[in-house]
Amino acid sequence: MSGRKQGEAPADEGGSGPSGNKPPRIKISKSSEGSDAKNASRKLKDMEICVPIVCGTIAFYLGRKASESQSHKWTVYVRGATNEDLGVVIKRVVFQLHPSFNNPTRVIESPPFELSESGWGEFEIAITLFFHSDVCDKQLDLFHHLKLYPEDESGPQTTKKPVVVESYNEIVFPDPSEIFFSRVQNHPAVVVPRLPAGFNLPNPASIENMAEREKGDTKDHSLSQWFLNFSEADELLKLAAARQQVQAHIVKLRRQLSVMDGLPQFSKPTAGYEFTS
Repeated sequence: MSGRKQGEAPADEGGSGPSGNKPPRIKISKSSEGSDAKNASRKLKDMEICVPIVCGTIAFYLGRKASESQSHKWTVYVRGATNEDLGVVIKRVVFQLHPSFNNPTRVIESPPFELSESGWGEFEIAITLFFHSDVCDKQLDLFHHLKLYPEDESGPQTTKKPVVVESYNEIVFPDPSEIFFSRVQNHPAVVVPRLPAGFNLPNPASIENMAEREKGDTKDHSLSQWFLNFSEADELLKLAAARQQVQAHIVKLRRQLSVMDGLPQFSKPTAGYEFTS
């Protein structure tokens, strides 16, 4: 049996994700000039937006009473590394299952990006991510191995603990559009850089349905108790949140200073107060 990839561990072994090593980063290549021309939004040069994601499977053994061909129930998914909704970046996800399944190509159009099935065999699942038009015009192909049986097969398999395999990645979007940046700059699942001093973004597009935005939040997901904890994502998002708070404070101060610049100024009085323009 081949060794586990970085960031993967079955739940029975208490894996906590990668530590010590730099997490894998998937950098999306820049769009062609022709596609850029279609996008009216300016690009923010020399900047990167990072989206930590987790691809995973959770497999439950159905017990001795289960049929031989339906021994396990499993779920494959793409989630935010800290269980946040990825719908702000990802438009849809396509899962390519083993050809023995009916309709092996499964398309999930909205978060949570997951599907559940049952079976008896392990196989590799192809996962294709499609992004919103203001994010990227390219797709991203990933692969994840469905694992049904624990590493230690010396004892009987239990129905109480599932076999969990998760892999952590960071998707990096270089030179993001202003619209993309503005739309995700306060989203908890996205790591955005600090804007240069004096740089102003257009107002972000209004979110038509806040309930739809939060639809894919996996913090209250029925399987979240089995999700692994990836410390890199926590640290990245904490740093991003701190940067955003500092940036918001700076913007507030600048606005206050701008208002003060438009008011009459007090000069040092010689006899009483006098205004100078």
